[in-house]
Amino acid sequence: MVSKNNSLKTKNRKFENFLSQYRDRKIYTFGELLLRILSLIALLYIFMLSITMMGSAFKLFGKGFANQLIATTSNPFVGLVIGILATSIVQSSSTTTSIVVGLVGVNVLSIGNAIPIVMGANIGTSVTNTLVSLGHISRSDEFERAFSASTVHDFFNLIAVLVIFPIQYYTNILGISSDFLAGTFQNIGGLKAVSPIKMITEPVVTIITDISGQSGIIVLIISLLLLFITLRYLVKVLKSLIIGKLEKFFDRIIFRNAFISLMFGVIITSLVQSSSITTSLIVPLVGAGILTIEQIFPYTLGANIGTTVTAMLAAMATGNIAAITVAFAHFSFNIFGTILIFPIRSVPINMAKWMSKLSLKSKIYPILYIVLVFFLFPFLTIYFLR
Repeated sequence: MVSKNNSLKTKNRKFENFLSQYRDRKIYTFGELLLRILSLIALLYIFMLSITMMGSAFKLFGKGFANQLIATTSNPFVGLVIGILATSIVQSSSTTTSIVVGLVGVNVLSIGNAIPIVMGANIGTSVTNTLVSLGHISRSDEFERAFSASTVHDFFNLIAVLVIFPIQYYTNILGISSDFLAGTFQNIGGLKAVSPIKMITEPVVTIITDISGQSGIIVLIISLLLLFITLRYLVKVLKSLIIGKLEKFFDRIIFRNAFISLMFGVIITSLVQSSSITTSLIVPLVGAGILTIEQIFPYTLGANIGTTVTAMLAAMATGNIAAITVAFAHFSFNIFGTILIFPIRSVPINMAKWMSKLSLKSKIYPILYIVLVFFLFPFLTIYFLR
């Protein structure tokens, strides 16, 4: 009898929750819905613009330093942390890889020394979406979800390096696999990839950069202001629109299973040509509670693979076998990392959740995490071991 009463109470509670959600759900007129959709499009554009501007700002005062940094290493471990620091500074693994490819092409860097730098670039590129998550820092629950969504990318890359770097050091597995792929594709010729994101954001970034007098600091401040303001309203608009059909669209189609999620990450990043943008785009979705960290994890792995496409196409266009080899080493690293880490995906996911819970105890923890992992540790390692 007690069991039946408890069951009845549970059913009544569920029904009351359903009614509460139904009452809270606002029915929009066509005009209101259209306005919200247009607002979402505008906010997404400004959001992508802010990330593009952030990368341009870092490049204004960091690319020359990154170039010089990369050109002067022979120690594989130092090369690894150089890849982290250089990519954290220029906010683009594609830029770091392009510098490496160019230096290998003119015999300044050997392929063996270039591969650890490319591996480090994979870690450094994830700093962008981690910075984006700080836009949610004033709202605790939202920040916990957003920070875990961003750091799961970091932890995947860190674990992949911890596993693959020693194997690479002793066996040169990435060199062997990339040599084979480079020989296969050497005479195919390259295609010039065009990024639609760059096409619609670069003109505005150029105008703002020119107005600022090519000042990296001013451009960075503007980009951060746009990012924080956009995130505040982007989450609100997403929450108001996603309830219902759009939420089902994400759950049942794009993030329905790991394979579809991973392939979506590969395709969208190949088109956009920036894993920083594609991984940053999902941070507000997780922050809003629309997606979970488990759903987006395969997507981030796909983004890691997709971001290597640009360098591969560019390298094949040059016809330089060394350039092609380095580009395919980046691709091979991400493929091996996905194969090795995905079966134990609970490890990076749980690490990201732990880090996000720790960040709620004090707002200084996420800032310390970014400074230590992406900047201070690599810098000190280079300073003492070089």
